[in-house]
Amino acid sequence: MADNSSDCVDESSLLESIHAGDTKAFERFYVLYYPRLFRFILRITHRQDSVEELIQDTLMVVWEKSDSFDHSCKVSTWVFGIAYRKALKSLAKAGRDDHNVDFDEFAEVLVDPTPTPAARLETENWLEAALTKLPPDQRAVIELTFHHGLHYREIAEILDCPENTVKTRMFHARKKLQSFAAAVSED
Repeated sequence: MADNSSDCVDESSLLESIHAGDTKAFERFYVLYYPRLFRFILRITHRQDSVEELIQDTLMVVWEKSDSFDHSCKVSTWVFGIAYRKALKSLAKAGRDDHNVDFDEFAEVLVDPTPTPAARLETENWLEAALTKLPPDQRAVIELTFHHGLHYREIAEILDCPENTVKTRMFHARKKLQSFAAAVSED
């Protein structure tokens, strides 16, 4: 499900105000992006111990380098690109990319509306187990496509790769998820 929380906010205007040093605009931007970045970074890194720091690092870049946004893409594409690069650097520095995370602990931030709580829990559990089997670049494609509703072109900008690479990552991620689903259904 796509996150449409920014539909009624002119993010470009907020960014211009941030560039002018408007701390209130930055506070609004922070509130707008915190849950989105939290979910995205946690799903990419699976490292709950570094999510807060990576959000802060990402938003600090927004504060300090808002003038570097060139309007060639959406504000969200620019911000998620920053977060993605920060997350990958964190994974490389830590030398690991696979941690078990108790997502129930972060329910307020990660909740997606679904028909029933039982169905949501079952889907979340299955999805989290499946996503841990994917490398970070494939998890990012899945997350940006299905949760944030971005198009491959936008994802390519965020991940700083060709659009065909995004398509290839999606193809491989789907194959791995299908294999995981088949293995789970056999059990």
